[in-house]
Amino acid sequence: MNGFAWKLIGLVSKLLERDERDAVLGDLLEGDESGWRGMLDVSGLVFRRQAALWKSPRPWLAAFVVTFPCSYLLMRVSISVTCTYERLVNHKLYACWPTGHEGFPLLLCHLVLLIAWSWSGGYIVGSVSRRTLWMSAALSVAPVAFCLCMSGPGFPSRVCLFLFLLPAIFGVQRGLRNAPISSRTAFLLAATITALMISAWSNQALWVHNWALVLPAWYLAAATWRPRSGLRSVSHAGAGQI
Repeated sequence: MNGFAWKLIGLVSKLLERDERDAVLGDLLEGDESGWRGMLDVSGLVFRRQAALWKSPRPWLAAFVVTFPCSYLLMRVSISVTCTYERLVNHKLYACWPTGHEGFPLLLCHLVLLIAWSWSGGYIVGSVSRRTLWMSAALSVAPVAFCLCMSGPGFPSRVCLFLFLLPAIFGVQRGLRNAPISSRTAFLLAATITALMISAWSNQALWVHNWALVLPAWYLAAATWRPRSGLRSVSHAGAGQI
């Protein structure tokens, strides 16, 4: 089996569980199959395993209820934060993305909200559906890729489209590690986000559809608040998850 084919097989096999992946790769090495045949075998096995995972509602929740809509909204917030910063600091306006009359306090409010929204959404995705994370990752960059293709002259720096990704990645990593979150911390996070959003709305400085971004934080709070069952973290609630 040539080196290039083996690299492809190794990449595709990462979608399998570690023990199964090691066994499959070991069998391929012992069988000395051709690269094309080995790729077909591994791809077929990965497809069957992934198809079985999607029978559960968890991957659908992580990918299409949390990741895709939140990524679109967070991308818009990222652009808005950048344009507001440019207006306040560099006195530069963008005709394609007008901003209101927010000052530095509201800019800071939006920045904190962007980080909190992104992190909480990432934590949900990482803890609820680990083995289908590849789909959530693809859907998270889909709105950004579309906006990059559609952006033209007069658009702010394209780097601004990715502002939400870094805190989201940190959230995903914490979710993947099953790092517990206490009910008090989760409730404080949700309450803080809600208070900041109400403050921004009262100053007419927040898009009305952004209300959906508070849902992941309140989901965390609800998932950790189960005193009778002794549940203390959302990761424990998702024990045995996909």
